[in-house]
Amino acid sequence: MNFTPPSPTTPNDQEKVACVPAWLYSADGAVEQVRQWVIEETPVTLYINDREIVTLLCAGRHLDELAVGFAYAEGFLDGPEDLKGLTVDRENGRVLLELRGDTSLAARLWNTRTITSGCGKGTVFYNALDALLAHPMENGPQFPVRAVWERMEDLHRLSQTYRRTHGVHNCALADASGIRLFRDDIGRHNAVDMLIGHSVLHGMPLLDKMLITTGRLTSEIVIKAAKVGLPVLVSRNTATTLAIRLAETVNMTLIGYARAGKFTVYSGEKRLG
Repeated sequence: MNFTPPSPTTPNDQEKVACVPAWLYSADGAVEQVRQWVIEETPVTLYINDREIVTLLCAGRHLDELAVGFAYAEGFLDGPEDLKGLTVDRENGRVLLELRGDTSLAARLWNTRTITSGCGKGTVFYNALDALLAHPMENGPQFPVRAVWERMEDLHRLSQTYRRTHGVHNCALADASGIRLFRDDIGRHNAVDMLIGHSVLHGMPLLDKMLITTGRLTSEIVIKAAKVGLPVLVSRNTATTLAIRLAETVNMTLIGYARAGKFTVYSGEKRLG
């Protein structure tokens, strides 16, 4: 790599919220003018080797991680050695990635992408499923049952922007000892891509981590996690039938409804000790 990865947090990546005027209506007929905190929404266009790939709707933070995580999860690069340059152009709402090798095939495949049910603009390459399903994950390390509850509680404690605006999804990478990285965004896919991007830029291993999210457990989140080797996926929300079937096939531990001291294990229960 001929550039230095950015630090995990920069001044431009601080909380992006705005206080706007609003009117509060009550059931008793009262109307009150108030000020309400809301999350900013920013369109950011990703270019790879001077080719426009996609515009992501996001909260405008950690754009370097978002771009790299998206490119890695969607097959444009295989690792940090493929990354020649990264430029965040905030003024024009762009992130420019310069990658080694020929990315034209991946770009053409991206033109046939499936728009999924995720909030914001969730997208995955479903034509990558065959290779993914043919190589299920190893069982790897075990995770104590108590760690699932404790890490979900840790996630809530870190969710300051959510408590102010109720306008973001929260995601984290964690192990049995604690949360190692936290990100939030208006789209859970964006937040997951930031986590993946950080791991690529800073050499963080994922095979011993849990991915914890507040969003629904849908097929595209399972696929995104499986493609980067995350063995455990946890949410306070529910799972879809397709997500469960895919998690079983790739040998992923899928946990939903992790709240109030309980959780539901849909697949991969052998990883829990």
